[in-house]
Amino acid sequence: MNRSDFRFADPLRVRWAEVDMQKVVFNGHYLMYVDTAMGNWWRALALPYEATLQALDGDLFVRKATLDYLAPAHYDDALEVGIRFESAGTSSLRFVAAVFRGEELLVHGELVYVWTDAATRRPQPAPAVLVDAFRAHAAGEPMVSVQVGTWRELGAEAQAIRTAVFVDEQKVPLAIERDAADADAVHALARNRLGLAVGTGRLLAADGPGHPARIGRMAVSRALRGANIGRELLEGLMAAAGRRGDAEVMLHAQVSAIGFYRRAGFVAHGERFEEAGIGHQEMRRRP
Repeated sequence: MNRSDFRFADPLRVRWAEVDMQKVVFNGHYLMYVDTAMGNWWRALALPYEATLQALDGDLFVRKATLDYLAPAHYDDALEVGIRFESAGTSSLRFVAAVFRGEELLVHGELVYVWTDAATRRPQPAPAVLVDAFRAHAAGEPMVSVQVGTWRELGAEAQAIRTAVFVDEQKVPLAIERDAADADAVHALARNRLGLAVGTGRLLAADGPGHPARIGRMAVSRALRGANIGRELLEGLMAAAGRRGDAEVMLHAQVSAIGFYRRAGFVAHGERFEEAGIGHQEMRRRP
C-alpha cells in the first residue's frame, strides 16, 4: 500500500495531547485521525454530509472499523491520512484508510458502513447516484460541474446560496446583497454529482471602453469550502469573459480570500477598502 494509491489524503500534525507515556501516538487516536479524514473526504467529493443524507433520505452507521499498526508516529510528526472507497455490498460501503509519514506506511485499516432508511434505520442498498459519486472520485473524475447562464435559469439556486453565505453567515444586509445587476449578469452555478447546488458567482459587463468586467457574489456553501469549488466557478466565469471579448476582469476580494485569488492569477490593484463592513482588495486578471 503506497501513498500514491490514494487520491485523497488529509494532512495533520501530531499534537502533544495525542502522545502516550511511551512517547508515541496512543493507538486509539488513529481512529480519530481516520474519522476526521472521512469527514474531509466527503468535502473533497463536494458532498455536504448532512445535506446529502437528507437529500437521499438515508443514514449511515459504522459496522466495522479495523486498524493494523506497523510503525509509531511521534509528537510533531507531519502525517497524511488516506481514504479510498473500495466497494459497495448489498447495503454496505467499504473504505480503506491508511496513515503515512511521507511515503512510510504507519497504520492501515478498513471501515465498513451500512446504509439505512432514515426513518426505520433498516439496512437497504445505498443509492446508485451516491455509489457512482464515490467511484467517480476514485477514478479521478471531477466532482462538480459548472453551468453558466442567466439569472432566469440559475437565479433560484444561486440566490439560496448567496443568502446563506452573505446574509445569514456574514450578516450583509439583504438590501445590499440583492441588486438589479443580477438581471443582466452572466451567472455561474456549481453542482455536485447529486445535482445539488454548492456554489455560485456572477460576471458583470464593463462600465465602458477601457474598463474591466467585474466578477462578484462569489459564494460557496460553508460545509464545502476548501474543496476547489470556488476555483471551478472562477475559471468558468473567466472563460465566459474570454468568450465575450473582455480584455480584463476585476473583482473585490474579501481580505480573507486574497490568497485564493492570488493563486488563481489575480493581482492586487490599489488600496484596500471596506465594503458592507468587510475589508476588501480590488484585484485584476486578463481572461
